[in-house]
Amino acid sequence: MTLKYVGPKPIISCTGIELDKNKEDKFVYLSIVVELTKALDHSYIEDKSYIYEEGREPTLSEIIQTLEKYCPNFNEMLEKTNHNVQEEIDHNLQRAHESKTLKSIEKEVLLNNINMMHDYMIQRSINKRVYYCAMSALADIVKKDHISYIKVPFTEKFMHVLHSLQGTLGKENHPIDTKLEIFKKDDNLFIKLKVVTLSN
Repeated sequence: MTLKYVGPKPIISCTGIELDKNKEDKFVYLSIVVELTKALDHSYIEDKSYIYEEGREPTLSEIIQTLEKYCPNFNEMLEKTNHNVQEEIDHNLQRAHESKTLKSIEKEVLLNNINMMHDYMIQRSINKRVYYCAMSALADIVKKDHISYIKVPFTEKFMHVLHSLQGTLGKENHPIDTKLEIFKKDDNLFIKLKVVTLSN
C-alpha cells in the first residue's frame, strides 16, 4: 500500500457505517510533523528554540522523502500484513458470524460492511504507525539538540502534534518534562511547547 488520506475512524454496524470525526486520520498531521522535523534538525548557533514561520506545505512526495530519511522501516510499515488491525478485523468478522442476536440479513449486512471497510482500516493503521514513527524521530531531535521551546500558530493541527510530542517525550526512558502554553501576541494566538527539564 502507499501513504494517503482515508478519513476518520469508522463505526461499523449492521445498520451502516458512521465516521467518528473526533478520531481523525493521522495522515492529516504528517505535513506538520515533517515541517517541524526538517526545521529543527540543523545546527544551532544561538538559543535552541524553534518559531514556526508560515510557508508552503510539503508535498506528498516531500513528506515521503523525509519519512524515508527519519523512519528506517518506512517501507515495511506500508505492508498491509504488518498491522494488528487485521486481527481486529478478523475478530469482528468472527463475532458477526457467530452472533446469536442478529437476524441473518443483519449479519450479512454487517459482514459486508466490515469487508467493505477492510482496506480503509488498514490504511488508517498504516498512517497511524507512520505518524508515531515520525513523532518519535521528532522527539529524538528535541532531545538530542536540547531544544528549549517550539512556538507555532494556534491551530487544531499544531495543537494535536505538539500534544503528541509532549506525550512521546514524557514516555522516554528518561522522561522529558514539557509544558504547553497558549498565548496571544499582536492579536494572534500561539502555542508554545516549553521543554522544562530532564527528569532523573
